[in-house]
Amino acid sequence: MKQVELKRSLKLSSIVLLGIGYMGPMAVFDTFGIVSAQTRGHVPTAYVFALIAMLFTAISYGKMVKVYPVAGSAYTYTQKTINSNLGFLVGWSSLLDYLFLPMITAVLTKIYLSALFPSIPSWLFVVGFIGVVTVINLFSVNVTANFNNLLVIFQILVIIIFVILVITGLAHGEGTGRILSIQPFFQADMQLSSLISGATILCFSFLGFDAVTTLAEETANPTVTIPRAIFLTAFVGGVLFVGASYFTQSFFPDISRFSDPEATSPEIALYVGGKLFQAFFLAGTVIGTLASGLSSHASVSRLLYVMGRDNVLPKRFFGYIHPRWNTPFLNVLFVGAISLSAMFFDLLTATSLISFGALIAFTFVNVCVVVHYVIRKKQHKTIQGFVNYLLLPIIGAGGVIVLWVNLSIDSLIFGLVWAGIGLVYLTYLTKLFTSKPPQFQFEEVKEL
Repeated sequence: MKQVELKRSLKLSSIVLLGIGYMGPMAVFDTFGIVSAQTRGHVPTAYVFALIAMLFTAISYGKMVKVYPVAGSAYTYTQKTINSNLGFLVGWSSLLDYLFLPMITAVLTKIYLSALFPSIPSWLFVVGFIGVVTVINLFSVNVTANFNNLLVIFQILVIIIFVILVITGLAHGEGTGRILSIQPFFQADMQLSSLISGATILCFSFLGFDAVTTLAEETANPTVTIPRAIFLTAFVGGVLFVGASYFTQSFFPDISRFSDPEATSPEIALYVGGKLFQAFFLAGTVIGTLASGLSSHASVSRLLYVMGRDNVLPKRFFGYIHPRWNTPFLNVLFVGAISLSAMFFDLLTATSLISFGALIAFTFVNVCVVVHYVIRKKQHKTIQGFVNYLLLPIIGAGGVIVLWVNLSIDSLIFGLVWAGIGLVYLTYLTKLFTSKPPQFQFEEVKEL
């Protein structure tokens, strides 16, 4: 009997939009008040810093997916390049990031809809949201991608209308009173430390470029398409964030107009366009969480599939592919069940759960580039090779180190506990490290 596998049907545009949907373009307004206070009115500059840091790591992801065009992302790269035990621990830590991101989108949806409909129990919003996301992901990945495309396009439309309204307001003396101004990017008294702190908060808006690597086995010609998609996702998402934050900062040079700097989206929309636009704008934020929920749900179910196929997780369950829809059917249901925990979490607690796993993945992908191309393949002896395979990943790793330094103590503690649980499980799998953990036998692609 032929083994059922994932179907290679995704194109570049769909993958990029899935990545952007994962990032959530409307998230720029949710964090604006916090980062504006942190950077003293220079949110766009913080986004530029974050974008530059993430682009270097995105380049490293692109290099590794050319060698291992499978759905395991940092888990597979570390397993094949460095060590199978370390690869397991990287994959386990990455699960923390991937597994809780769908839950965070449900928490955001609960916050938005509870504000609009306070008389309805908040748990109903969580159940309804998770139900919709789960059902859509059960079917073909193309169904998920096509629906996501519509949601992302709607968010971009909301941002375009927002920018038009802001330009009109600036022309009438609002904010800086100038459509083109250097003030949101630079002032003589701005401090580098505060910009880096702001960039640390914003870096996790860029997680979508990492997620698209999990779609490698559903992509035609993944060694070409996925590296392009990774870079385009980070770059296009970054341009959207920088542009939207520039106009928002121009309209609101400081946070004095906001009653709650930690929940600025409703007030931003109200001041810029009135109550009618506020309703339209909030619809965009809800749609943004739906798009992010679809993409993150799809990504983690693929990572679980790879770990199940490798027998790292029970293969009968996690390695199952539905014979008709070619999706990791049971994993989708499993992620949906985990995401229901959003009923019991607030946003601050939920976001603190994902930071550790994301930084583990970013760190080891940069390290894998050096190990594979420099230590193993010796491709650093030319100027081009030195830049591509040593200098760029070192810069990428340096950017991640800055994020490690600014990681909250809660994230670090929770992440270490999770990693400890993974280490205990790995000890069991390897029979006290007397054997290697199970792994998928994949023949690496030969470089041209």
